[in-house]
Amino acid sequence: MAVLAPLLFIFLVLGLNSINGDTDPSDVSALVAMYQSMSSPGQLTKWSSSGGDPCGDSWKGVTCSGARVTEIKLPSLGLSGGIGFQLSSLTSVTDFDVSNNNFGNQIPYSLPPNVQRLNLAGCGYTGSLPYSISQMASLRYLNVAHNQISGQLPDMFGQLPSLSNLDLSSNLFTGDLPQSFSLLSSANNMYLQNNQFTGSIDVLANLPLKTLNVANNKFTGWIPSQFRNINFLNDGNSWNSGPAPPPPPGIPAPEGGGQTRQPSGGITPSASGSNGGRKKSGISGGAIAGIVISILIVAAFIVFILLKRRSKKSTDIEKTEPRSLPPVPPQQDSIQDSSMVNTKSVDPPPVINLNLKPPPMDDNNISFDDIDNDFTAKPIVVPKKQSVAPPDATSYSIADLQIATDSFNGDNLIGEGSIGRVFRAQFEDGKVVAVKKIKPSVLHGQLSEDFIDIVSDVSRLRHPNVTELVGYCSEYGQHLLVYEFLKNGSLYDFLHLLDEYSKPLIWNSRVKIALGTARALEYLHEVCSPSVIHKNIKSANILLDSELNPHLSDCGLARLVSDADQEENVGSGYSAPEVSMSGQYTIKSDVYSFGVTMLELLTGRKPFDSSRTRAEQSLVQWATPQLHDIDALAKMVDPALKGLYPVKSLSRFADVIALCVQAEPEFRPPMSEVVEALVRLVQRANMSKRTVSLEQGSAVRTRDQDSPRES
Repeated sequence: MAVLAPLLFIFLVLGLNSINGDTDPSDVSALVAMYQSMSSPGQLTKWSSSGGDPCGDSWKGVTCSGARVTEIKLPSLGLSGGIGFQLSSLTSVTDFDVSNNNFGNQIPYSLPPNVQRLNLAGCGYTGSLPYSISQMASLRYLNVAHNQISGQLPDMFGQLPSLSNLDLSSNLFTGDLPQSFSLLSSANNMYLQNNQFTGSIDVLANLPLKTLNVANNKFTGWIPSQFRNINFLNDGNSWNSGPAPPPPPGIPAPEGGGQTRQPSGGITPSASGSNGGRKKSGISGGAIAGIVISILIVAAFIVFILLKRRSKKSTDIEKTEPRSLPPVPPQQDSIQDSSMVNTKSVDPPPVINLNLKPPPMDDNNISFDDIDNDFTAKPIVVPKKQSVAPPDATSYSIADLQIATDSFNGDNLIGEGSIGRVFRAQFEDGKVVAVKKIKPSVLHGQLSEDFIDIVSDVSRLRHPNVTELVGYCSEYGQHLLVYEFLKNGSLYDFLHLLDEYSKPLIWNSRVKIALGTARALEYLHEVCSPSVIHKNIKSANILLDSELNPHLSDCGLARLVSDADQEENVGSGYSAPEVSMSGQYTIKSDVYSFGVTMLELLTGRKPFDSSRTRAEQSLVQWATPQLHDIDALAKMVDPALKGLYPVKSLSRFADVIALCVQAEPEFRPPMSEVVEALVRLVQRANMSKRTVSLEQGSAVRTRDQDSPRES
């Protein structure tokens, strides 16, 4: 009985807790936000926009274990609108299914982090897959079929070892399959049909697949032999016919008669490809190196002979007796530095330095012709890899853009920065875009191929909070970038150019803008490889869409910013102290600039304002000492908010700012930690009824301009 008594007590406590059904507050908050984001939630019986007890009251589609929500299943209910931006707080949810509804827009970044089954099929989603999916280590089933998700698949599948069922079918995906697909070690069923994928499917060859459907795409190459014994559907592609070519000398063919071709062009043996102790055949690496060295020596010798012959004809020019050139020692034949310049020397004998430069576009061969009539050899032309037009960016003609912008009329000018002017452009079909006309001085004499390389790099940046590059133009010495058009302008406009007809940003919108911008930087710094340093984070480069979702612009264009422009940025108030001293930018410099932008959101002040007293001209210097003083903090808040903000949320916002604007870069947090802090801030926000009601009323009056919802 002594043992049974405490067990009975525990049972009664747990039983009463289950009966009371007190749902975890963070789960309640997330479900309420989800309900509020929907436009037609009438099917959700017992759900409420003012709280409640989802577990105890048995909200439709909600399953609980104890006080935590574990499943949300709302398929085919005719729901529309959005699904909220607090789903990441549903840490116990393992099954999330909102398929076959009418949500549209982009899949939200915030999703249940520990979900095992995620079904977002048939919801009309556009845009791209959110990178938060890449962090779902427990994910086993992912279905986003029958949407309108477009662009190239991000290389984000490396941390999903449990994913066994993946359905991406019937979307608008383009480009090659990501290399991280090869790490899906549990993949059994994969459905990629009815998209526009290109390239080969070799990256899937060694997965433990049972079913693979790649029909109706634009795949090319040979079908790997590993797919002979699985349920494989592949019609509607452009496969190479006949057997795959043999492997290069020295590399044994894989057993089974098939070859696994990697996207890099190399061929690797199959998993069981042992040579069984047989003697290796083919050319060794040392032999290949020897051949290359020999070719270089012969090439140098040919140059030497040509120079010698020309030197005999140069008597009339040099007015000296011709001199024979001694042989060049073998150790001097190798090219040491591609930046070496040609030199003319009489004594000692001339040394031939090879100056590497791009060849003509129609010539991929090395030429030794047309050597000058002195002892200086004309640079040997070494072929350079030609730039390839970005597959995901449209090439526009200058004529098309002139028509769309009314010859770049000043009436269509919507912005101007250090890189160039931005114009509103409207095509005949009604499509509106933003055209950035790059200043001729910005490219520093770079070739058009270099510009295409920049375009190619920028076009690969895909994130809901990064401004999307849709096209480019490179004609007649003109270089232009074509971006998506965001009608609400920049954050700078909202904060500093308000007129009597404008509505100021409410607190929820400011936090939402900060969080979205932080996610954009987290993507650039920690997802992209190599990391992308922005170098110009400021409110003017944060553009807002119709729902006030932030889109960071000028990403990937840092190399176009001149030294003079960088010096100008230093005086803007956004630059980190180390940039002012050394001119060197790092990802921690971006973190500092982001902190300044958050401070701008909090106070409504410009980072540097010469119209104020000297003590208040620098926003960081004035505000930093007051960030941890709650009374002083209340006086710093933007007066446009009229006191409508939650005090705790304000304090946490200030704490994040203080971390970001620290003088020492090593003490500033990575952007992933900033994102986590802002997400917690949103989750813990506990606004008063007065604040909530007034803000919601404001949102209703200006929904097109200041909606608190995040898609």
